[in-house]
Amino acid sequence: MQSRSIARELALLLLGQISDRQPAADTGLDALLQQAQATLSQHVREALDQAAADLQAAQQQLLDSELQAEGAEQLPRVRQHLQEGLAHAEQGLNRLSASLELPRLLMLADQDEVRRGALDRARAVLRQREALDARLDAVMEGWRLTRLPRIDRDILRLAAIDIEEFRTPPAVACNEAVELANRYSDEQGRRMINGVLRRFTSAAS
Repeated sequence: MQSRSIARELALLLLGQISDRQPAADTGLDALLQQAQATLSQHVREALDQAAADLQAAQQQLLDSELQAEGAEQLPRVRQHLQEGLAHAEQGLNRLSASLELPRLLMLADQDEVRRGALDRARAVLRQREALDARLDAVMEGWRLTRLPRIDRDILRLAAIDIEEFRTPPAVACNEAVELANRYSDEQGRRMINGVLRRFTSAAS
C-alpha cells in the first residue's frame, strides 16, 4: 500500500509538469519523473520551513499573552493569543510529523516498483485524459473540471484511473486522493475532491 501511495504522489507531481494543452504522449516521462522526485523533496523542505514559522508564531502569541496578563479586562485578548498560539503550534507539529518521512519517501521513490507505478499511472491518465475528463465532468454538479485548479484536476484523474484501471478499491482511492489534497491543495479543494469522487464511484457502481 505504501509503494502505491508514493507512486501516486510521484505521478501527480509528474503530471503537473505536462500542460493540459499538450498532446497525450509519454515521451520524456522518465526525465519528468526525476523532476517529480526533486519536486517532492522541495515540497517537504518547504513544509519544514513553514512548520518552523508556525512554531515561531505560536511562541510569539504565547509571549504576547504573558505580557498582557495583567487585569481582568485583558482576559479575552489573552485567551485569543493562547488559542492562536496553540493553533500555530498544532499546524507546525503536523507539518513536522509529515516531513519526518522524507528519507523514507525518497528511498521508496528510487525503487523500481514505485517508479513503474508512477509512470504507469501517468501514462494511463495521458492516454485516457479526454474520456476521463468527460466522465468526471458528468458528476461535477454545476462545475466544469477545467474550472478547478490543475492540482485538483490531476488528483481526481489519478483517483479515477486507480479505480478503473488499477482495481484499487474505491474507498481506498478516495481516501488517498483526500490525503494528496491535504498535502497539495486547500480545504475547498479537499471538499470538492471528496464530493466528486463519491459521486463518481456511485455512478460507476
